[in-house]
This record gives sequence, structure tokens and C-alpha cells, in this order.
Amino acid sequence: MPLVAAAVCPHPPLLVPELAGAAAPELDDLRAAADAAVTRLLAAGPEAIVLVGGGPETVRFNAAEHGSLRPYGLDRHVRLWKVNCAGGDRLPLSLTIGAWLLNRSGTGLPRLARSVAHDAAPLECAAFGAGLIADDDPRVALLVLGDGSACRGVTSPGYDDPRAPAYDEGVATALAGADADALRGLDPVLSGELRAAGRAAWQVLAGAVGAAGGDWRGDLSYHAAPYGVAYFVANWERS
Repeated sequence: MPLVAAAVCPHPPLLVPELAGAAAPELDDLRAAADAAVTRLLAAGPEAIVLVGGGPETVRFNAAEHGSLRPYGLDRHVRLWKVNCAGGDRLPLSLTIGAWLLNRSGTGLPRLARSVAHDAAPLECAAFGAGLIADDDPRVALLVLGDGSACRGVTSPGYDDPRAPAYDEGVATALAGADADALRGLDPVLSGELRAAGRAAWQVLAGAVGAAGGDWRGDLSYHAAPYGVAYFVANWERS
């Protein structure tokens, strides 16, 4: 039973207070919810953390990789775990923010990161998740990074789309109920049209939980759409 728990968090760059500047207080609630979700994830007693997030392609990163916030206006590298000469500035935004959240928690646990291509098919995502953790691995917790639709209003990145609220409610219900089948059923075409950056990563989570077996319970602690983008924070734990 190597998969002991999972947490789902969003990955907006503005989650980093120094990057958000004067707007940082606007995301205080989201930041607090994400911090609490990571704390709860660590309380499950994992021996290692695997980060999963969307990216341009499906890649397995090693523990020495890092990400950068420079493209978003802050000249800062974010280490995944331990920085050495074998690593590089390769992590996509989702995993960079995930690493920032873990570093912020103060944990020293070993960690690895996996990106899944944004356009990966649902079956491909689920299969990737099913093979993510081996039976002889240590106790592992997943930190899954993903945003919902970006079409919640005329000022949102994707403008307003009347389909977005129902889509996001479906995701919220699935995360609250630890409903892996509902996540596996998310339509990649609709998700792409709504700019839901988390679809592939959530389906990896569904595959991992399905392979792990057993009963799971979910707890959704945050669901809102500041700046027209839907963000979710949730924890999944074994019943």
C-alpha cells in the first residue's frame, strides 16, 4: 500500500507573494488552503513525495531539477529537492509551484516530479498514473497540481464561456467525493476549450488511486475563481 494520500492544489504564479506584490492579500485564503493541504498530506506519514502536474510533454524529472519564476517577473529558482550539478532549470510552471509549496512547508522528505502532457488522452493519463508507483516503493504521497477552467467571466484569460461553471462544479464534486471515475471521464476537448490546465494531472491521480485500490475519501477545502480562473484545493485519504 505505497500510496498513502494525495493533495490537489492549483499553480498560479501569483500564489507566490513576492510575485503578486500588492495583490498578494487577494489570494491569502487560497495560499492558506494550499499550505494546510500540504501539511495534511505530510501528516499521512509518507516517506517520499511525488509531484504531478501538466506540462508541454510527459517527462520524469529527477530530484535535482529545479524551476524558475523568472518568466513571470521574479528572478528566483525553485529547487525540487536537492540542487546539484546534475540538475537543470527544467520544471514547468505546475511543478515549480508545487516545489515552492513543499519547500514552504519545511519538509525534508525526498521528492520526485512527473509532468504529463496537457493534451495527453484520458486513457494515457490513467495508465501513466497506474504505473507511477511500484509495489516495492516506499510510502508515497502525491501532490497534484492543476487549475480549473480559465473562462469564468469577461476579464478571465479565456474570456467568458457559459459552460465553465458546470465544468468546474463537476470537478469540485469529484474532488470532494474522491471520485476517480468522474475525473477519468473529463472530456479533453471541452477541457481544452475551457483552458482547464489540470485535466491531465487529475486523470493521472485517478489512475494512481485506481491502481492503489482500497476506499478513499475526499475533502474539498477551497473552490473559487479569482481572476476568472477556477482553483481547487483538496485532500484524498484512505478510508
